[in-house]
Amino acid sequence: MGTESSGPTDPVSPAPNPGATAPNPAPGLGPTAPSTGPTAPAASAAQVADRPPPPRPGDFDYVIVGAGSAGCVLAARLSEDPTVRVALVEAGGSDRKLEIRMPVAFPKLFRTSYDWDFSTSAQRHLAGRALYWPRGRTLGGSSSLNAQMWLRGHRDDYAAWAEQAGADWAYEEVVRYFERSERWSGPADQAGPHGTEGPLHISPPRDPNPLTSAFLDACAEVGLRHNPAINGPNPGGYALTPLNQRFGRRWSAADGYLRPAGRRRNLTVLTGQQVSRVLFADEDGGRATGAAARGGAPRAIGVLTRGGRRITARREVILSAGAVGSPHLLLLSGIGDPAALRAHGLAVRADLPAVGGNLHDHLSVPVLRHARRPVTLTGADTARNVLRFLLAGRGPLTSNVGEAVAFFRSRPELAAPDLELIFAPVPFVDHGLAAPTEHGVTVGVILLQPLSRGSLTLASGDPAVAPRIDAGYLSAEPDLPALVAGVRFAERLYATRALGPHVGGPLAPWPGPTGEAEVAEAVRATAESIYHPVGTCRMGGGEDSVVDPELRVRGVSGLRVVDASVIPTITRGHTHAPTVMLAERAADLLREAHGGTLGARRPARDEDALSA
Repeated sequence: MGTESSGPTDPVSPAPNPGATAPNPAPGLGPTAPSTGPTAPAASAAQVADRPPPPRPGDFDYVIVGAGSAGCVLAARLSEDPTVRVALVEAGGSDRKLEIRMPVAFPKLFRTSYDWDFSTSAQRHLAGRALYWPRGRTLGGSSSLNAQMWLRGHRDDYAAWAEQAGADWAYEEVVRYFERSERWSGPADQAGPHGTEGPLHISPPRDPNPLTSAFLDACAEVGLRHNPAINGPNPGGYALTPLNQRFGRRWSAADGYLRPAGRRRNLTVLTGQQVSRVLFADEDGGRATGAAARGGAPRAIGVLTRGGRRITARREVILSAGAVGSPHLLLLSGIGDPAALRAHGLAVRADLPAVGGNLHDHLSVPVLRHARRPVTLTGADTARNVLRFLLAGRGPLTSNVGEAVAFFRSRPELAAPDLELIFAPVPFVDHGLAAPTEHGVTVGVILLQPLSRGSLTLASGDPAVAPRIDAGYLSAEPDLPALVAGVRFAERLYATRALGPHVGGPLAPWPGPTGEAEVAEAVRATAESIYHPVGTCRMGGGEDSVVDPELRVRGVSGLRVVDASVIPTITRGHTHAPTVMLAERAADLLREAHGGTLGARRPARDEDALSA
């Protein structure tokens, strides 16, 4: 794989300056052996007539923006065809850092050079607070910063997608893409619905905390069902959390997809390259291709970086920059609401007012209690535990923090769960940015199906200025009562025979059991994002969507969006797994559209992977 970077080679160095452009060999992803494989099927005469001109030096067939969960999948899958050239462009740098490998250490990456460090605007219904949104800025994207929880969602989630974007997005159609991505690494008799030969390792917690067992027993005591197949079509019930880990270490999308592709010369990874906008055919020195040459829809032909570098694509440009980055790039490229674009001095390329709309996210309320015994993760980063982790992949530092989950309904008449509980054997306060000083536990109450919607808009036409994010949390009236019901359920768990003896009184900032009005105010004062924004480039069958059911941007040719931004309604799970599934399916859509070979290579084995 050809690679470039502007970053350092030290495996624990910070990410490079995203504005830098000087190419240097990228650490850990260096030059590799040539690729072999079958050639693509012959194109028809009509396809040849409409095909872009032969490649110039530096051209690629596909340019993918963003090396996160989706981008890594696409880069690996598309480069399986040795007849195409693929560029993966990432603003951040190497993921060679101990805190990425060590599961419990993910909060230490927040608000560093590995994080885009976004914040919302002041949220009217959350006591005027602006909420912090970490987003990965390194190889692997947010899969290198998240809590490694692999939760697909409910069958009904994909029924809702199918209603909006067609039957090909129904659960029965997409489940094979989940399975294709998965490699169950836990006990063989517990594989359940998971795939067993995919690139992403999935396993239960390696060394769960003893209080996690007490939480699971408490769930059983209040009548929830044990559901070891928590990634099946109906995830109702409780279980240990399925994790993206291998031998107690994080296993990101870069580990699973990008590194095994590292032996391919037809894949180039460009790090330290922040894209500022999409390029169109009429900007390329008179070169006009496809529809733009005939006076039709503008044709995307590449991207421009903040350093002025042009990276061109003969077939398609694919935005995989996430639910913040992708709509921001569309807007900066003149695709959005015409009046808003002109207000920032941007030329209009496509009238697409839906860009940036439909923003929604999972909101979490932390219900905390003191722990009666010092068995939590507080103070777990001792020299002895660091050695256990480094030498054996064992001990408390293998914890992802959210070791167990439970899914349930706030009202009995609901057909599927609308609430999730995440159990953490540690006080998880302020995003874990400050190390806890007291022993305690957290039950996070998550609203799975929010009705509230927000928007992402331009704050400036300057690509260096972050967009304005108004998440609209709790703006829909039914959302608050559902969260209050979830908090009451968490309090019931703390009062059980199984969990009660292990916990003491409330731990700040949670005020403890109070009246309904006081609980509602506590929710407004303490709720935080669980980092699952979606929907800002919504897919759908109607003209009011941003992308069509094949993820092509409306009103533009040669441009797709493939990431969590296209999700029309959020899943009853976590967003990493659906994003990987989306990208697996998108790779098939792209290869089918361009006559590429499918599955040209055998699946890469772990021993093929480059050093992590």
